[in-house]
Amino acid sequence: MRIKFTRNLLVVVLLDAVLLWISFYLAHLIRFDFDPPIWAMGKFKELVFFVLAGKLVCFYFFDLYKGMWRYTSINDLMNIIKASTIASLVLVVFVLYKNRFEMVSRSVFIIDWCLTIMLVIGLRVFIRLCFENFTETFRVQDLVGKLVSIFAKKTQKGRQMLIIGAGDCGEKICRQFRENPSVQSHVVGFLDDDTAKIGRKIHGVPVLNTIDALEAVVISMSIEHIIIAIPSATSERMRHIVDLCKSMDVEFKIIPDMGELIDGRITINAIRNVEYRDLLGREPVRLDKKEIGGYLGKKCVLVTGAGGSIGTGLCRQICRFSPKKIVLLERAESPLYEIALELKKNFVQVDVVPVLADIQDKAELVNIFRRYGPEIVFHAAAYKHVPMLEDHPWKAVENNICGTQNLVAAARDYGSDRFVFVSTDKAVNPANIMGASKRVAELLVQKTDAAARSSTRFMTVRFGNVIGSVGSVIPLFKKQIQEGGPVTVTHPDMLRYFMLIPEACQLILQAGAMGKGGEIFILEMGEAVKIDAMARDLIRFSGFEPDKDIKIAYTGLRPGEKLYEELMTDQEGVVPTSHKKIMVLNSHTGDVSLLTTRLEALKKAAKNRDPHGVRQVLYQIVPEYHETAG
Repeated sequence: MRIKFTRNLLVVVLLDAVLLWISFYLAHLIRFDFDPPIWAMGKFKELVFFVLAGKLVCFYFFDLYKGMWRYTSINDLMNIIKASTIASLVLVVFVLYKNRFEMVSRSVFIIDWCLTIMLVIGLRVFIRLCFENFTETFRVQDLVGKLVSIFAKKTQKGRQMLIIGAGDCGEKICRQFRENPSVQSHVVGFLDDDTAKIGRKIHGVPVLNTIDALEAVVISMSIEHIIIAIPSATSERMRHIVDLCKSMDVEFKIIPDMGELIDGRITINAIRNVEYRDLLGREPVRLDKKEIGGYLGKKCVLVTGAGGSIGTGLCRQICRFSPKKIVLLERAESPLYEIALELKKNFVQVDVVPVLADIQDKAELVNIFRRYGPEIVFHAAAYKHVPMLEDHPWKAVENNICGTQNLVAAARDYGSDRFVFVSTDKAVNPANIMGASKRVAELLVQKTDAAARSSTRFMTVRFGNVIGSVGSVIPLFKKQIQEGGPVTVTHPDMLRYFMLIPEACQLILQAGAMGKGGEIFILEMGEAVKIDAMARDLIRFSGFEPDKDIKIAYTGLRPGEKLYEELMTDQEGVVPTSHKKIMVLNSHTGDVSLLTTRLEALKKAAKNRDPHGVRQVLYQIVPEYHETAG
């Protein structure tokens, strides 16, 4: 790659030339005790041009003029050492060839090599420190005042910041704050429960005390801002830390779990307000990146429902594994536009293709598969709102069942390698139309795989509720709290499983890599959460007291709702997999021909907008389906 010659580049080269001249001159002075003879200075004048030219050429070939000094890294410093070493060896060979070191001191080249490295590295490190301690509009005239401030140990400008957690995450955030000149806050200390770290320093910042000493540290050091940097903390420990922070009159934020960070890097931009999901204490997902990359990398991947909560999460995670192309299938134009724009910005190496389409349109799906030939299909498009589908059961049939049937047929006919269907725990012993429709879709996927009419491997991934999804109860609770209450809970004993969107999407990708065809994978959901307890936590989290400041009203179960959800039926056996958070079910697929016949009756009832007829056929296909009274 050719370097564009600019005024800044010429200044950089000139500075290096001056340093190289000084280095070679000082080498002669040091060699001869600062009283060099006339013949030595004559050789200096004779060789200095070749020394400068040779070293600058080596610097060029080692890319020392392609980087920015303000971002000087260890890699840049190693390149300086390599370039200086090669240049010195070339000069030694040149002098040896020209006059066999006659009237030339050999030690001058050794001293010059050391001085060159010291001066060139020193200049670059100095420039980087200037940018870090000032701003990107750094001016040389600002230097004197800053140096006086540093050496006099004056208080730095900006807010006093404390980091809770002196591990890898805390270290990265501290470094980010030190290297970002635009940030007007500075880190004054760490707190960590590891007593062995107390008294030690990270980037010059001391580990002051344990986390339980937060109040004393905040008061004694006038802390104005706290960063919680312990992404692996348990739910109990995180609750305790958040309670400590809330008891102080200071602003506090958190570094999210690594699963939430698309590129896996911890930066200042990742810092956000503490949310309820941080109190779940979900263990970070360990992925087999090699296995996932093996089936996604350089492939064409299709994601249906790409604008939904799970769909967008899947798209972000898939792009991390560098597919050749990702086709975003979505029928809502605004969410489709937004996710396409985001992916094109963050993953320039991936060909992002937004497609405004509906899975209910069979002919349209055929055209999409014919045009793009997706090798991997993730089917996340579905109607999921339980009460709405109770009122419009035919829509569940048309979208969740017929749409899935259309997609399965297209993937089979056009030879997709894998088809991953995203299901729900509501498909287990379904008590509502939504759950029953998803169970029928599961059966369709399994039966298509069992028919073995193509090489496509069809599989299902089943899990519970996700925090942050469009239909999540948390946004509703937050809105009710903002309005002063009451917060409406259907039943004091209602239980639900919850996981985070990034976690669910990562496990879906992992299950897709593991599937051989026909499996129903279930994700480890942890402990079930009481919705009543969740509502009370959110009220306290907002600074109020439940039943005192904000009332809780119990409204009773709605049609189609159950007190608790299950991840498997009594007839389904669980088999562990190589991943501790993924299990596979042994479930009977039944009679393919019988399902096909009943599906036609189901479609006819949906076409006629016959809610009773839809329910009757669903009872036949899914015997365990039973409606709750509500």
